[in-house]
Amino acid sequence: MATTTNTTEPLQPLDMIIFGGGGDLAVRKLLPALYMAHLHGNLPPSTRIIAVGRHVYDRASYIEFVQERSQSFIEAKNLEAKAWQEFLGLLHYVALDATNGATYADLARASRQGVERVFYLATAPTIFMNICENLAASGLVDQHSRVVLEKPLGHDLESAREINLAVGKYFNESQIYRIDHYLGKETVQNLMVLRFGNGILEPLWRAPNIRSVQITVAETVGVGSRAGFYDGTGALRDMVQNHLLQLLCIIAMEPPVSLDPDAVRDEKLKVLRSLRRMRLGDIARDTVRGQYSTGAVNGEAVKAYRDEADVPADSRTETFVALRTYVDTWRWANVPFFLRTGKRMQKRMSQIVIEFANPPFSIFPDAPRTTANRLVIHLQPEESIQLQLMAKQPGSGMQMLPVSLNLDLQSAFSQRRAEAYERLLIDVVRGRLTHFMRRDELEAAWSWADPILEGWQELAERPLPYTAGSWGPDASAALLAREGFNWIE
Repeated sequence: MATTTNTTEPLQPLDMIIFGGGGDLAVRKLLPALYMAHLHGNLPPSTRIIAVGRHVYDRASYIEFVQERSQSFIEAKNLEAKAWQEFLGLLHYVALDATNGATYADLARASRQGVERVFYLATAPTIFMNICENLAASGLVDQHSRVVLEKPLGHDLESAREINLAVGKYFNESQIYRIDHYLGKETVQNLMVLRFGNGILEPLWRAPNIRSVQITVAETVGVGSRAGFYDGTGALRDMVQNHLLQLLCIIAMEPPVSLDPDAVRDEKLKVLRSLRRMRLGDIARDTVRGQYSTGAVNGEAVKAYRDEADVPADSRTETFVALRTYVDTWRWANVPFFLRTGKRMQKRMSQIVIEFANPPFSIFPDAPRTTANRLVIHLQPEESIQLQLMAKQPGSGMQMLPVSLNLDLQSAFSQRRAEAYERLLIDVVRGRLTHFMRRDELEAAWSWADPILEGWQELAERPLPYTAGSWGPDASAALLAREGFNWIE
């Protein structure tokens, strides 16, 4: 099979085929994102969106379903009646059993000949192999086809390799788009420009100038309807192994030679392979597992994780993880990277904090003990970058206080800011692989995560309880405090 990657606007019509087209992800994210892409002219001419699922809809009833379910996930200011009706006109539906090859005949008839096909697999990864095998057997896969794989891509390294091998039988690596919606966020993509487009930062972006790095992804929501899936997954697999490690890679990577997808992903892979592997003693000392108990979030009482529907009463699944790790390279020698994520936290927040080293000697007698400069990169809910510096407090002699230089990305640029899924779907349509994980990246991430999961199992310790609406177990703060740091919140 030829390895062709389209890097320009495709001239051929497009069939976007969504497996799981009646599911939660399609309703909340994919269809609204495709509508926005249509609204702004970012879909090729003669695009068709073919939803695939077990539920038996005809085209009219599926369109009615989308009308009822997806509109609320589109901002009212973007709902233009003419554009919405045009978008609904792109929709088609095919009922099939994804694991039964005989049912793919209807899909083969529905998809046009001579078009570029994108297969979006918004299904359980356990049936990725069945889908790809049946697509190929039905004559729907060719050298121009692309396949988008939703996470979680595996439960561990072994299962990730099985998925990669199965999909790789029918699609070349250049046709496979492993999606991580964090890589579609504007501020995450702006990290590349921040790091490699500003000469002022590069000389400082290394040890010993940087004292520590913090990455936090905190959620106020619980597990909700995902409890059945989540209890077999946990926070390390659900968030750390993919989202947080991808953020760490962008912070820690060396400058790529270009923005060519493989040039960028080669550098990210080097970071993942340089992550220090944890032994059992490291895991006991440098990781914290938590599970939320009853509490209050945003002023409303919430139940404990074990009281959620479909969660076993004796569950040991972690809903919170904090850990310390190191990137063993010259640039990052002995710089701790602190990672933290959790559900039912005090507030929704995703941020990266680069803490620079203190001055080697202070001439100010009243200076606070720690006068570190910090670069604080807010990813959500607002998107902004702050550089915290020390300044003299007016009228106070030489007393210092921290002040911030703020870059509010939303007010700095007048252009519309596309949502992550919209941006990534446009990348798929245009054949741009830079913001998607390569096979060896995925496997390197699992190679680092697996020993932690195995260590937790060997230690056989229950996750520490933390009150819903807090910042996690006290042990998370202690993890940093013993090294002279604290979480920036």
